[in-house]
Amino acid sequence: MSDHQKADASANEFAELFPAVYLRFHRRDAKRDALPAASRAILQHLTVAGPLAVGEMALHVQRAQSVVSEVVDHLERDGLLERVRDPRDRRRALVWLTEAGLAYLERDRDVLSRELLARAMARMTPATRAALLRGTRALIRADAGAPTPALPTHQRPRRRRTS
Repeated sequence: MSDHQKADASANEFAELFPAVYLRFHRRDAKRDALPAASRAILQHLTVAGPLAVGEMALHVQRAQSVVSEVVDHLERDGLLERVRDPRDRRRALVWLTEAGLAYLERDRDVLSRELLARAMARMTPATRAALLRGTRALIRADAGAPTPALPTHQRPRRRRTS
């Protein structure tokens, strides 16, 4: 068997194993603390755009200002957003993520349950854990130069203090 054929066989085996990993270790708390899509979209948009007035946000997400205002009010009550004064125009209120909002997005980004992974890894030998991590890193590095599809990163922006 050639190296190319061996690589194809390995890719097929990994592709068959991956769904089992996902199904076994996916987060099971998603329904309990999931936000409606409109609320999640507002939080995610703020991570990219930074603090915005409600009217600006409505334009950005192409929704009626009244709808965005209701979503913001709900997220503010839940402690995920806060209204702060615009330092350049004290009459304007900007909406920004609270620490809880940023933490929610970080948790929301996680696909796999860290607890379930830790439980399984505790049953592995240190050498097997190290080999798994080494192999996973090697797989990612091997494709590092290839173009990847754009996915939302929800990276935490530097927080701008506006109050």
